[in-house]
Amino acid sequence: QVQLVESGGGLVQAGGSLRLSCAASGRTFSSYAMGWFRQAPGKEREFLAAISWSGGSTYYADSVKGRFTISRDNAKNTMYLQMNSLKPEDTAVYYCAAVQQSGITTAQALGVLETYEYDYWGQGTQVTVSS
Repeated sequence: QVQLVESGGGLVQAGGSLRLSCAASGRTFSSYAMGWFRQAPGKEREFLAAISWSGGSTYYADSVKGRFTISRDNAKNTMYLQMNSLKPEDTAVYYCAAVQQSGITTAQALGVLETYEYDYWGQGTQVTVSS
């Protein structure tokens, strides 16, 4: 069992940066692949990025590739999302999630994961980008 808590959201001007954190409880954090998602009002939850248990493989949605960077520190049981060059359309609630399934070690494997395959979710943190 893993509990996830996001932090680091807030209000930022367009072009600015934020770093989100996802703190996990549970001794098996380091064995889970993890991801970041967001959901804007009236829209479906959108995948942003995923990272393997070791941090050695990552996968990004085209909408954030080159602007967002996912990383993790297993010693701190924490995952991060560095967001640069933020745009008003990045405004949303941002969620972190973890996958209990083992063997997800490559970018390709991360890329084919469906949203429903993520087993644990945080409560979300609001990010608002003003124009």
